[in-house]
Amino acid sequence: MSFETISIFGLGYIGLPTAAVFASRKIKVIGVDVNQHAVDTINQGKIHIVEPDLDIAVQSAVTAGYLTATTQAQAAQAFIVAVPTPFKDDHKPDLSYIRAACEAIAPVLEKGNLVILESTSPVGATEQMASWLAEFRVDLTFPQTDGDNADINIAHCPERVLPGHVMHELVANDRIIGGMSETCAKRSVELYKTFVKGDCIVTNARTAEMAKLTENSFRDVNIAFANELSIICDKLDINVWELIQLANRHPRVNILQPGCGVGGHCIAVDPWFIVDSAPEHAKLIHTARLVNDSKPDWVVEKVKLKLAEFLTENPEKSAKDVTIACYGIAFKPNIDDLRESPALEITKEIADWFAGEVLVVEPNINELPKSLISTVTLSEIDSARKGADISVLLVKHEEFISIKDVLSTNNTIDTIGMLS
Repeated sequence: MSFETISIFGLGYIGLPTAAVFASRKIKVIGVDVNQHAVDTINQGKIHIVEPDLDIAVQSAVTAGYLTATTQAQAAQAFIVAVPTPFKDDHKPDLSYIRAACEAIAPVLEKGNLVILESTSPVGATEQMASWLAEFRVDLTFPQTDGDNADINIAHCPERVLPGHVMHELVANDRIIGGMSETCAKRSVELYKTFVKGDCIVTNARTAEMAKLTENSFRDVNIAFANELSIICDKLDINVWELIQLANRHPRVNILQPGCGVGGHCIAVDPWFIVDSAPEHAKLIHTARLVNDSKPDWVVEKVKLKLAEFLTENPEKSAKDVTIACYGIAFKPNIDDLRESPALEITKEIADWFAGEVLVVEPNINELPKSLISTVTLSEIDSARKGADISVLLVKHEEFISIKDVLSTNNTIDTIGMLS
């Protein structure tokens, strides 16, 4: 059965680009989101997030009538769940958004429908989703009990794209298809092959879930090595970026670049799902998380030391007379995504204890998040460059690279190697 109408739950950094790509193939897409502002913006042919080329794709899809957004679930042949999967305060997975999506989908489910979980999830989440749907729709059969003969097909197909390159990578990258039965996998491949030019590789749902977690945990461990190395080098008075450049000349060494921590909705979150599933065995993965989560605190201590040095060199000033500028609060360069951002965390911590003025320079946003509105000022680059006594480089946005010579002073803390 071909797919003429699909519904995507969650119109964020993954759901909206996915909706736009499907719609560009002349498939009717119904996007569902609880955020009324996002829904209204999309229905105007505009976007509420920053992602290159997404605005053109959404405008075209809405204008042509292939993409509409709503806050209410509607009938479709396939449902893709791309809602957040954060963790709780104890680092245990929070699946409440997935359950809420199931409750919304259940009333409009029909025999023959396909439900795909795209959200990055702990192992077993797809089975849990199937269980919730079965609980809400006892009149239908599901693959956990009826396998290939089930009324509803269910699979896990994680996204594996890089923010800033999503529109290209959605199409070009290979896709892992984790079906709860052979039929579930086959129908999922049929759906994604609508636009995916890469390979669609079939496995079971649990392995597909673990594959995504493994990919991001691998990166987290490697970043932790670089971040730990930067702390050691600082103590030994060694330029870590020069050191890494030299070490990487070895044909089998490829050390990543250190930074102010690790952020985003994937690398900063996914390893905790593995740790939670096997805490007694995930020792290296757990340690890497602790290393990366501690880096922002280390950066804040460096800022305190720099402030003390500045006040010693300028005895006529008090802390209240000093201005600190934080360059970047997104979790990575050239995007507006603040989720789990270590740069944002560092800025919050500085604003909490510092008595003077704190400026935030973030060229990818127009307004500060609520957590910062009352404590800092959003500033243009030129104003911060002229007004700041101490500069803290947190994100390597392209706008900052162009003024790196100006920022290269003794009162600049470079956490990203931009000046090296």
